[in-house]
Amino acid sequence: MPEATENPKVPRRLTAILAADIAGYSVLTGVDEEATVRELKGHQAVILPMITDHGGRVIDTAGDGILAEFSSVLGAVKCALGIQNIMAKRNSSVDPSRRMQFRIGINQGDVVFDDARIYGDGVNVAARLESIAEPGSICISGKFMRRSTGRLRPASTI
Repeated sequence: MPEATENPKVPRRLTAILAADIAGYSVLTGVDEEATVRELKGHQAVILPMITDHGGRVIDTAGDGILAEFSSVLGAVKCALGIQNIMAKRNSSVDPSRRMQFRIGINQGDVVFDDARIYGDGVNVAARLESIAEPGSICISGKFMRRSTGRLRPASTI
């Protein structure tokens, strides 16, 4: 049986991956598409700079989703906590039926990358974690959690 070998020409790196989307976004757009898009853009204007502020890089923002990478596990977790805290504040005066709540998944994994995007199981796991997160919460892989344990202060609004 031939031995599996990695292609040395494929660029890879270990990175922290944050995947986020808004729970119930399709329902919100079905009720009032223009208002939903306007509100989303307002939230993104606040949220996206937070990624850079925490040492991350936005990879993609398709629709209501965000995919970002961080060189630091701690930076990704702090960013996710910051996003959830700011969204809780932004939603506090919004009618519950119009609130936008992010679900966030965080994973650390080996990825294939090019100048613009990242690919691979690390990204797929982060997306799956995001899909099982409750609205307004963060779902972190076990490996990721072990790396950040004891390095974060509890957040008062999460």
